[in-house]
Amino acid sequence: MTADAPAALDRDKLFAARLHAARVRPYLATALFALHVVESRQVPTMAVDRHWRCYVSPAFVDRMPVEELAGVWVHEVSHLLRDHHGRSDRVARERGLTGRAERLRMNIAADCEINDDVYGDGLVRPEGAVDPQRLRLPPDELMEDYLRQFQLGPLLGELAWLDCGSGADGLDREWDLGPDGAHGLSEQQRDAVRFRVARGISGRPGNASKGWRRWAEEVFHPPQPWRELLGAAVRSAASAPGVGEDYSYGRPSRRSAGVPGAVLPSLRRRPPRVSVIVDTSGSVSDAELGSALLEVAAIARAVGGRRDLVTVLSCDAAAQAVVPLCRAESIPLVGGGGTNLRAGFARALRARPRPDVVVVLTDGHTPWPDTRPSCRTVVGLFPRQGAGGSWAEDDPDYVPPTPPEWARVVAIGSAAP
Repeated sequence: MTADAPAALDRDKLFAARLHAARVRPYLATALFALHVVESRQVPTMAVDRHWRCYVSPAFVDRMPVEELAGVWVHEVSHLLRDHHGRSDRVARERGLTGRAERLRMNIAADCEINDDVYGDGLVRPEGAVDPQRLRLPPDELMEDYLRQFQLGPLLGELAWLDCGSGADGLDREWDLGPDGAHGLSEQQRDAVRFRVARGISGRPGNASKGWRRWAEEVFHPPQPWRELLGAAVRSAASAPGVGEDYSYGRPSRRSAGVPGAVLPSLRRRPPRVSVIVDTSGSVSDAELGSALLEVAAIARAVGGRRDLVTVLSCDAAAQAVVPLCRAESIPLVGGGGTNLRAGFARALRARPRPDVVVVLTDGHTPWPDTRPSCRTVVGLFPRQGAGGSWAEDDPDYVPPTPPEWARVVAIGSAAP
C-alpha cells in the first residue's frame, strides 16, 4: 500500500461498535445484525437505504470512538425500524414537498424523533446529533409533527452535512445499490425484523425508552388514515369561531381606554372541552371498542394533550357515567344493549361546564337528535355494510339512519383519505 492509498474500512472496529450497541440495547439486536455493511467513500458518515444496507465511510469510522459509533448504529437502524423513508414519501405527497432541501428537513425531523430519548443508559450520544432541544422544539413528538414546526433558514449552513441516506428521507442517493443490488432485504424480511424487535420491546417494556414503547405499540396497532382525518376534524371543530372563547378580566380590553372609569373584559381563547360519546351497544364489537379507546387517545392529542379537558361517556340505550380522561386504556366502557345516542347527546350537553365539541364513535345504528346540538359535532363511523350492500341487523333489510348534516362524519376503517 502506498502512502497516498486510502485506508480500508476498519471492520473490526465497526463490528465491535455494533456488538456494543446490541449489548446495551438488546431489543434492537435483531435489527442491528440484519443490516448489511457496504463500504463507501461517497457517504459523509454512515447512511442506510430502504433495503437495509448500511453505507459506511472508512474515514468516519477511523475518527469516531467505538462508544459513539455504537450510538450511530442505533440511530441508523432506528430510521429503518420506524419506516422514516416510507413516512417521508407519504408526507411529501400529502404536503407537496419536493427537492433536496425539503428532504433534508425530513431527515432532521426524523433525527429529532429518534434522538429525543434514544441515548444514555450505556449508549453514548454521537457528536453533532440533532435533537428537539437543539432546535427549541418540544419533546416526545413524531417526525411529522416536528416537520411542521421549523424551517431550514440559518440551519442550512449548520446541518447541510447531515445525510442519513434514503432510508431516512426516501430520496435515492448516488451511492444506493437500489432494489436489485446485492444483500438487500425483501419487504417480507423487513417486516419480520420489525415484528421481532417490537415483540422484544413489548415483552420487556421496562428496558425500552418511551419512544420505542410507543413505536412497538403502533407496529401491532398501526396508525390508520382515518386517525388523521378524525384528528383534523376535531381540530377544525375546536378552532372554529366562538369555540373555546370567553371574556376575561385577566387582561382588560384595549377599548377600556375609550370608556373612562370602566374596565372592559377582553375576549380570550381557552383550550376547548371535548366530550366523547362511545357507542357500547351490542352491535359494536370488542375490537371496535378497543379501537375506540385508541381514538380517544388520538382525540386528546388533537386538542393539545389536555386530558383534563376530555371526558368520555358510554352509551347504548341509556347514557352511563361521564368519566374524565386519565388514561385511555383505563376507561370503563359499559353497555351491551340497544342503541339510542340521543340519551348520550343529552347527557353530554347537560355537563357543566358544557363541551365545545362532541365526538361520537358509533356504528351508526341509532336515532340521532332531531335538532342541531349547541356545539360542534364530529362522528367517527364504524363500517357496517355487508355483502350485497345491506346492513346486518335483526332485519336484513334494515338501513340505519344517516348521520345528520350538521355533523362532520369520518369513516373509521376506511382506507381512502
